[in-house]
Amino acid sequence: MFNQAIAQELSAHPRIALICGRYEGIDERIREHLVTDEISIGDFVLTGGELPALILIDAIARLLPDVLGDPTGAQDDSHAMGLLEYPHYTRPPEFRGWKAPDILLSGDHAKIDKWRRQQALERTFKKRPDMLEKAELTKEDLKFIEKLKSS
Repeated sequence: MFNQAIAQELSAHPRIALICGRYEGIDERIREHLVTDEISIGDFVLTGGELPALILIDAIARLLPDVLGDPTGAQDDSHAMGLLEYPHYTRPPEFRGWKAPDILLSGDHAKIDKWRRQQALERTFKKRPDMLEKAELTKEDLKFIEKLKSS
């Protein structure tokens, strides 16, 4: 099953070729003699392989240098860091009466980093607790997760 680790692995190759089946797939002789890897994006059926190929292209390309505006942008995305990503807030600081968290407006980068880490941990704990089993967690992270479990 395609995941961030496979995207990272494929991004290291100087080139890749994707063969997209249509309706019933591709000729078995091609599969047997030319295909080196088969990649699935999930347990469902589509009419062709074009959309899954686009998903692979997008996930892989964003890991290449100069594709994203921020050179380190892909490093703290969901799955890249082993957790779901923290929530994002943009300008203005208040929209329709909904305010961005005060901590993000504080200018205290250490507190902002801590808040973001805790938000990522909480989001992962609630939505994808299975990811916590593989994530690299600090002692502080583990204490925070225990606090989440008891609340």
